[in-house]
Amino acid sequence: MVATNPIAQGAPVSYQPAEGEAYMGDAQRTYFRQVLQDWKQSLLDEVSRTVNHMRDESSAFPDPNDRATQEEEFSLELRTRDRERKLLKKINEALAQIESGDYGYCEACGVEIGLPRMQARPTATLCIDCKMLEEIREKQG
Repeated sequence: MVATNPIAQGAPVSYQPAEGEAYMGDAQRTYFRQVLQDWKQSLLDEVSRTVNHMRDESSAFPDPNDRATQEEEFSLELRTRDRERKLLKKINEALAQIESGDYGYCEACGVEIGLPRMQARPTATLCIDCKMLEEIREKQG
């Protein structure tokens, strides 16, 4: 199972900015840092669980069908962990952006990405307009 966005899962309550609060001020950065760290820990826990599961279940089945089923399950788990490895990289990059003060700003045009988008996808690096343009370019080849 792929670990999804902890905010979408309801892990921490979504951030509600105070009236007049500056975008990506200390409180917001602290909130997103915690969300990203919790998400990262959840993914790392899944890696440990997978390693233990594969070690415990790695017995050779005499029946070829059972062996094939186990190999397919392991293959699926490893593909999932590979996707999560890529997500961990994005989480680490987002944590670095928080430290540098660049978090929450579009890396293409520099505008605020916005709290709703950051809460939906804490690893977002593009504003919605730049993301849509990128997707259009990808479709055009």
